[in-house]
Amino acid sequence: MYTCASCTVRACRSGDKDNLPKNCPIREEDLVGQVLEEYHQPENLDFYVTSSSIEAIGYGEWVRVRETMEFCRRMGYHKLGLAFCGGLHEEARVLAKILRDNGFEVVSVVCKVGAVDKCQAGMTDEQKVKPGQYEPMCNPIMQARLLNKEKTQFNIVLGLCVGHDSLFYKYSEAMLTTLAAKDRVLQHNPVGALYGAEKYCAKRLAMNT
Repeated sequence: MYTCASCTVRACRSGDKDNLPKNCPIREEDLVGQVLEEYHQPENLDFYVTSSSIEAIGYGEWVRVRETMEFCRRMGYHKLGLAFCGGLHEEARVLAKILRDNGFEVVSVVCKVGAVDKCQAGMTDEQKVKPGQYEPMCNPIMQARLLNKEKTQFNIVLGLCVGHDSLFYKYSEAMLTTLAAKDRVLQHNPVGALYGAEKYCAKRLAMNT
């Protein structure tokens, strides 16, 4: 079992392979070689080199929105898909405008697309946020299929719920990136819980409370 998150040696960063932990993935030399070959595949090489060069050019200077646009421009992507949560409608409007102002074509699809009540998708009325009312389902599969239909070249995910984002990733035909992850409590900054894990957020992270 690999335990990189607990590693104190960090040989992968230093390049020093003389004191590797017994379960270090670097020891998987055959797999390392096989994976390296994948990066040299035509469908991966330009994508990887472009993303890594963008990291270097804008390191510590570009916000993620700028980084995303620069990546798309260098990859030749013009038609972008935007799959967003209805709770971030204003943010989606601003993002779409920024993208258009920078020369991109934007196809945007909200999570509630289809206007289908949650009960039609297998949920019980008691499982709704507000039982007894019409409550439209989040519809990430339809979001993905609509963007597929529009033949977007690259998709951006903005604030889809945990699990809903996974289904969107599964059904999206275009490569994609996540601009923001949903966290209603921390204003969509999930890592804030990690920074406060030992103090301010400790009670919120305990599953038995």
